[in-house]
Amino acid sequence: MFFTTPSGMTRRHFMRHLAGASALTGSALAMGQTLCVHANELKRRNKAAILLWMNGGPSTMDLWDLKPGAATGGPFRPIATTGDMQISEHLPMMATQMDKMSIVRSMSTREADHARGRYYMHTGYVPNPNIIHPSYGSVISHQLMAHRNDLEIPPFIAIGGASEGPGFLGMAWAPFSVDANGQVRNLSMNVEAARMSERIQALSRLETNFINDNRGSAAVEHAKVIQKTLNLMTSRQMEAFRVEREPAEVQDRYGRNNFGRGCLMARRLVEIGVPFVEVTLGGWDNHQNIFPTLQNNLLPTLDRGMSALIEDLYQRGMLQDTAVIWMGEFGRTPRINGDAGRDHWARSWSVVVGGAGMKPGVAIGATNDDGTAVEGPTYSSEDLMATICRSLGISLETTFTSNDGRPMKIANSGKVIKDLLA
Repeated sequence: MFFTTPSGMTRRHFMRHLAGASALTGSALAMGQTLCVHANELKRRNKAAILLWMNGGPSTMDLWDLKPGAATGGPFRPIATTGDMQISEHLPMMATQMDKMSIVRSMSTREADHARGRYYMHTGYVPNPNIIHPSYGSVISHQLMAHRNDLEIPPFIAIGGASEGPGFLGMAWAPFSVDANGQVRNLSMNVEAARMSERIQALSRLETNFINDNRGSAAVEHAKVIQKTLNLMTSRQMEAFRVEREPAEVQDRYGRNNFGRGCLMARRLVEIGVPFVEVTLGGWDNHQNIFPTLQNNLLPTLDRGMSALIEDLYQRGMLQDTAVIWMGEFGRTPRINGDAGRDHWARSWSVVVGGAGMKPGVAIGATNDDGTAVEGPTYSSEDLMATICRSLGISLETTFTSNDGRPMKIANSGKVIKDLLA
């Protein structure tokens, strides 16, 4: 088995990542954070979030907010669900799980460029050349780690694709990226036990000699980093990445593809205490031939993996403490273009959320008959992030301090989507 470092992270960066993690003292003030006493502190101990990231911008009006009969509607038809809404006929397994999830059909955001939209939906902030903001995973794992001293693997895992980074929170909260088989470049787990023991002993002698020679604090800190790396490599919690050890019928139910394995891995990671996991399913930038691409490829993959994840979390009693978020960087145009595709569209689209005490089985907000505009109140990335944080027991009064000394409110002071919170 191999472990990877976060996207774009070299072995050296990985060591810095571990160094940052080992330097954490538990003092939130050292991170420039002002904490507020929160009544749900004890309830946060087992909270977690799983982000299903649809890279490329999915056409939500072909999945969650269909417009049958409209010129913009496309060929797919809506079907009934176990919740109080209809969804695409090509998501039949998800239709049986919608009593546990809800759709926000009134998202209206500002960024219809891939890079900017991705950043905005991951952080709640528009890109700023002077500040790099922390992503969902960094913020939530940072907030939920206080009572997880027994967690030996990184608290923010990205599966199947890169996530946005930790920004001013620092490398200790960067995403630790693995592929859907739990493999990462540059960190081998296949060294024989005897050879590993010899290497550890040799390294220990070198470290001890440097420390005894009073070579300064760097040697001591380096020894801590090495020890943390070894703890990671030998931790039993690493088994959570071994999805191939699940029964064959479980692997089949999730789907024997990268997204299915990623969803199964997410469930296993949350089960051992990882507070934030992101699973990527790419391929949604459908400017051409969108309907056969959705029907024959993306929707069957999504349907099987997502429905199995939700069903498992529910049956294991984990969904009540785990927020599940399905989203991409934006939606796609109601208008079908000349290449039988849909283009970028941020004005009116949908996300799907559930778990962690959020109200299940409902559709929040609505778009007009052809999907070109939201009818009634609109919601932003900030609002969605604020709602997720509140559902996880994270105080919205939490304030961070950026590298340049600016106070940064969690979720960019977004307003809670009240209809989602029971």
